[in-house]
Amino acid sequence: MSKHAYVFPGQGSQFSGMGKALYDSSETAKALFEQANEILGFRISDTMFGGTDEELKQTSVTQPAVFIHSVAAFKTLGNIVPDMVAGHSLGEFSALVANGALSFEDGLKLVSIRATAMQKACDLNPSMMAAILALDDKTVIDICKRVQESTGEIVVAANFNSPGQVVISGSNKAIEVACKEMLAAGAKRAMPLHVGGAFHSPLMASAEEELKQAIENTSITSPSCPIYQNVVAKAISNTDEIRENLIRQLTGSVYWTQSILEMVKDGATHFTETGPGKVLLRVISKIHPPAIVDAVS
Repeated sequence: MSKHAYVFPGQGSQFSGMGKALYDSSETAKALFEQANEILGFRISDTMFGGTDEELKQTSVTQPAVFIHSVAAFKTLGNIVPDMVAGHSLGEFSALVANGALSFEDGLKLVSIRATAMQKACDLNPSMMAAILALDDKTVIDICKRVQESTGEIVVAANFNSPGQVVISGSNKAIEVACKEMLAAGAKRAMPLHVGGAFHSPLMASAEEELKQAIENTSITSPSCPIYQNVVAKAISNTDEIRENLIRQLTGSVYWTQSILEMVKDGATHFTETGPGKVLLRVISKIHPPAIVDAVS
């Protein structure tokens, strides 16, 4: 039986004006935005609707903004019960609200703590990420290992976004060396990304520790459908496993390609991206061209 999956984007999908149309056209969305302003103690909706790209790029703003927009877009669909959900990095929190495992309030509080903790980790360790295009996964992983050994600095394959698109994460020096080696090995491009630091790498260990405490003190209930979590790339419904994978996600890799293929194997034929932008739809079409894809933003 064909199944309908809902997927939720992560950091990088934000744009100035995000959520304004939702706020203006839906009472449900408007109420959520106002609830978010109250929970956070400042009017994040003002920054989302009228802030500059620079203001929206701050991790402490970006992450809650993308989460709020994604959940608001999902809630405007009515009482939808997805067959399965997944979220890319930060999007995993939106997915857990969509399948009922997390409340909106708890999800937003966790996202806010996560963003602040990641910002602190970035300030502690100047670091970066880079997108590697047109190299196979194994070559990218092998080069990262080799560069780690030769430099004594951290660099890992962080996001497996689609075949031929892997993002690496690590110290500035190790990324610089790795990018040169990737190009020498035949990569079409090795592009530094404009992010705050080395997400999904061991350099996020201090943030993981901070988030771990918050997640352990947050109620996670039985979901209405499985979530395909980034670090394991398979269907999870057990609340203890959900919690464990959510904690591991900050320093672990995002196995997005593998997650989508697993969802397809389990019957997904239709994917709806819920949140700002259509980044995931383009990626899913590359991973599995026959998929039916659409967006709610």
